[in-house]
Amino acid sequence: MEKSDFRLPYALDVDRILHSRAYTRYIDKTQVFYLLKNSHITHRVLHVQLVSRIARTIGGRLGLNLDLIEAMALGHDLGHPPFGHDGEKFLSDLCLAAGIGQFSHAVMSARILERLEKGGRGLNLTVATLDGILCHDGESDYASLTPMGPIDFKEFDRRLTIRTHNPLALVNPMTREGCVVRLADSISYVGRDLEDAIEIGLIQRTDLPKEIGEILGFSNGHIVYRLVDDLLTRSQDDPNLVAFSPKVGRALLDLKNFNRLNIYYNPTVKSEAPKIQKLYEILFETLTEEFTKGPKLESARLFLERLDGTYAMEFSPPEMARDFLAGLTDELFIHLARGLLLPRWNLTSFK
Repeated sequence: MEKSDFRLPYALDVDRILHSRAYTRYIDKTQVFYLLKNSHITHRVLHVQLVSRIARTIGGRLGLNLDLIEAMALGHDLGHPPFGHDGEKFLSDLCLAAGIGQFSHAVMSARILERLEKGGRGLNLTVATLDGILCHDGESDYASLTPMGPIDFKEFDRRLTIRTHNPLALVNPMTREGCVVRLADSISYVGRDLEDAIEIGLIQRTDLPKEIGEILGFSNGHIVYRLVDDLLTRSQDDPNLVAFSPKVGRALLDLKNFNRLNIYYNPTVKSEAPKIQKLYEILFETLTEEFTKGPKLESARLFLERLDGTYAMEFSPPEMARDFLAGLTDELFIHLARGLLLPRWNLTSFK
């Protein structure tokens, strides 16, 4: 007699994501600020938990499936490479130059879950979970979303192909839960990044424009509460809508633009970026050569050994280099670069 599983499909998705190799690597992946010795700065592992918590709060009030929301939220950033969006841009430039298309962490998240996890077999997740992860984009400035409606895996593969060739080709999630997660992504980071910037002395709270603070608040707690409250008020009477009011939506956009100018594009934050970019170039070139000739580098060899035999036949060396680099944590990236670039002591005699 076959054992039955007491978990419903979306709860099973959550468990599979939580126990994946990629999820454990969240703990040392940058959110915004990298190479800082400050334990109070947000890392990717906390960000996805905040998205999950905020999205579940919204979903509970709207009568949505909370397991589906949690699966999407916890899995949406698995494809982020080392050093956050800076790393994503550096890797994308290298992928374009190698002729394999742009790099997108949303596409990579879906690839990890569908192709790279579990020895190359994937985690066998539901199409709704994979679609919500592929279609998330907290950096977009949409203030209103409408679900596209049910799709099958054939349509999901078509969407994956579209976003592989053009990461900016945004498509709405198939479910209302996916719409909630996409907007909760913005809610979770916009005020938290402000707090982190204040924590490290990059800006002061009084730098936030008064007109934004009067609508959303001047602290992360007030900002999150105001955004969630407004979204619920605007969305609760329309089952085909997840949206902010026009006033709050404009204030959210203004806050994002304030963060972009004063935090994300601040030259102080980018001081180490040229070094990181150079390391990406060296590692990508080295790994492409390794995968072309047959890897001698232990970490690259182990990467291939964990995957089924069809992976190396299905993907080109630059694609394998992309997948390998995207899976590294910040610390492993630096460790690998140090091993390649720094000379080592020879502890044996040449006699």
